[in-house]
Amino acid sequence: MRSIGFNDFLVGLGILFVLEGLMFAASPAWMRRAMKSALATPDNILRTVGIVSAVIGLVLIWFVRR
Repeated sequence: MRSIGFNDFLVGLGILFVLEGLMFAASPAWMRRAMKSALATPDNILRTVGIVSAVIGLVLIWFVRR
């Protein structure tokens, strides 16, 4: 039996795939440039952006769930 939290996780993962797929389908050239840009970005900046994004996501989830 799946928990409610796991179902929400799967829904969120599904939405992530849909959005990513739409971005690749709508503008593959832009996505290619974005990936090249990410490869050229230093690790510390990518790490900082990732942590900030994760914190914003957690805060958003917390606001929605409370």
